[in-house]
Order: sequence, then structure tokens, then C-alpha cells
Amino acid sequence: MPSMTRTDINRENLLENVRRVVIKVGSAVLTTPEGIDPHAIERLAAQIAILSNRNMEVVLVSSGAVAAGRQRICERMKNCSREYNDMASRQAASAIGQGRLMHDYDEAFARYDKATAQVLLTRSGLKRRSRFLNARNTMERLLEWGAIPIVNENDTVSTRELEFGDNDTLGAMCLGLVGADLFVNLTSADGVYDRNPDTNPDAKPIPVIENIACMDIEAMCDGKTNVGTGGMYSKLRAARRAAQLGVPTLIVSGKGPFDLVAALEGTCGGGTLVLPECKTVSSKKFWLAYHDDPCGSILIDKGAARALLTNGKSLLPIGISDIRGCFDREALVFIKTLDGDELGVGMSNFSSSELEQMKGKRTDEIELIFGADIPDEAVHRDNMLLDAAI
Repeated sequence: MPSMTRTDINRENLLENVRRVVIKVGSAVLTTPEGIDPHAIERLAAQIAILSNRNMEVVLVSSGAVAAGRQRICERMKNCSREYNDMASRQAASAIGQGRLMHDYDEAFARYDKATAQVLLTRSGLKRRSRFLNARNTMERLLEWGAIPIVNENDTVSTRELEFGDNDTLGAMCLGLVGADLFVNLTSADGVYDRNPDTNPDAKPIPVIENIACMDIEAMCDGKTNVGTGGMYSKLRAARRAAQLGVPTLIVSGKGPFDLVAALEGTCGGGTLVLPECKTVSSKKFWLAYHDDPCGSILIDKGAARALLTNGKSLLPIGISDIRGCFDREALVFIKTLDGDELGVGMSNFSSSELEQMKGKRTDEIELIFGADIPDEAVHRDNMLLDAAI
């Protein structure tokens, strides 16, 4: 959103300045206890078609495959008392449900003369920068053709139960993938409250969050929806990541006869607008920080912490006090103080065993061990994101 400053963004002018939007819809919106709600699919397709007809490019990140698969299993099996919550069952249900979910979407969007495209992603598939850029090129071509990309995690081949953690995280990753101007998170709740409204009847809604980095979202969010895997915590964490990228987030209810266009135009009540940060990060740093889970930690002294936070310097081996975990070169790692305060994440130029030999040493001492043809930095500032929302 290059033509606007942070203070210019409000609900009344949000829609007119958006050309590309990522919409994430959760299982709690799309499903009933019996499975996928066809009325919810139809309602969502109608709303997105309106945006598309206004020359807006839309990427839809959709949950619901597992629920659709469970529904199909129950239709075919006499005894459907099992919850099927183990990893293999969830992945098998997703494999069954993906086709059914896409069929429902394809039929619903076809009624509005809109083509859909299924895009299945894994975090490991986006880990390599070349594959990330290839996925970006594919998405660009789909949007150029006027198709509606429908994105979900490729659960069937994921080696962990939830590689992205939830589709809120996947939605935030798609912002950097397609260069979106806005993130809309459709949920079962009517926006964000100062406390969990399920356990606090006097909780108050928050119409606008101006500085999400200063919020203690863990203390605010102590509940999850029953159907999905995220809850409001994951939605706010995704919003904070979007804010770092310079993208505003609208968290709004997708239940009932919702009007997405009215929500974007600010002509209906409800929902929460999360403003972007004043100082944003590049798409490459965003990808680097969030494409994978950190697999270790580098603990640094006060002088190194000051150099990173105040002077924007790279992390040198002499400022490293300790190494935690076992990792290879180019792994994503936490950068922490000796007291355990998390400063950020970065891509390590060296393995954990190499850093064990380097820590606390000057460059000339390191060259005696490893030779002169190695990087001076343990983590270069261009490969580092401080205050990351992990």
C-alpha cells in the first residue's frame, strides 16, 4: 500500500486502496458439527466475486479439508464415533476432504463465472528460496488469468502434524508470497476483545489495534475454537507478522449473513483493524524469519546485544557466549541474551559445532582454526529479523 501512510489507514478508506488481498477462512466459519456447510461456501464465493468484479485480486486460504474428509468417512461408515485426531487419520481425512472441498468451491465460484485453482503448500516446500520464488511466479500467473487461488497446507505429505502450525500462519506467509495489500481473517468471533469473551462476559471489543507489537497477546488469548487449530492467539500472531510486512489486517466474523464488502468499507460494525508497523521489513527478511521453525539458539553478551539493537550491526563470533541445540549451516536460529530474552531470529552462517569453536574469539583467532576464506559474521544483519513474532 505505497500510496498511504500508516495514519491514513482506516476502515472507511481501506477498500479503495487495496488491489490484492489474502482472505483466510477458518474451519469454525466453514463447518457445522455435521461437516462442511454449503451455505458458508456459497456465501463466501458470492462475497469474493464482488471483490473480484471490482478488479481486486483475491487469494483465499481455506481450512476445512479435514472436516470435509471426516464428513465423507462418516457417510460411508456405520460407526462414526471415533474422533480421528491422530496424525495419520487427520492426514488421511485431509486427503479425502481436499477434493470434496475444492469441488464445492469450484461449483460455487462457477455460478459467478470465476475459475478456481487449488494450491497446496508445505513449509518445507517454501524453505528453499528458489522454490518460494517459483511458487510466487505461479501465483502471479493465476492472478493474471483472473483465477481465485485457493490455498491450503498439503497435509498428506507433511512430516509434522501441522507444519505451518495453523492456516493463520499460512495466510501470513501468503502475504509475502503474493505481495498483498491487505490480510482479512474471517473467524467465528466478532473481532478481538481485551479478554477472552468466552470466560469474561464483560470483555470489551477492540475496534483498532494501533501497535500490536506492544500487546501481550499470550496473556489476552487463553482459548481456542473447538473445530480449528488456531484460536485468537494465532490470528493475532499472524496479524503481527503482517504488520511487520507493512500490511494491515482485518479480523472479522465470517459467521451468519456477513457482508465482507461492508466490513472492508467500514459501513458495518464489528471486527478489528490491526494497523501495520511504521518500520517495515523486506519480503526477503519476512520469508527468512518465518519460513521455518528455529532449530537452536545463539546466546550473546550485552555488548553484542547493544550492537544489534542500537547500531544495526551483524552478529560476530566474539559476541557469542553460548550455543544451544544442534543445527547445520544456514539454519534458522533464535538470537537471545544470556538472561534468555529473545532478540530475534537469523540464519546462521555456521553450524552449532563450528560456533562452539568460534564463540568469544576474535576474527584473527578464528582464521587460525578455519582459514581466511570464511564469513566474518556468525549471522549477517541482512539475514536477521529482530523482534520476530515466533
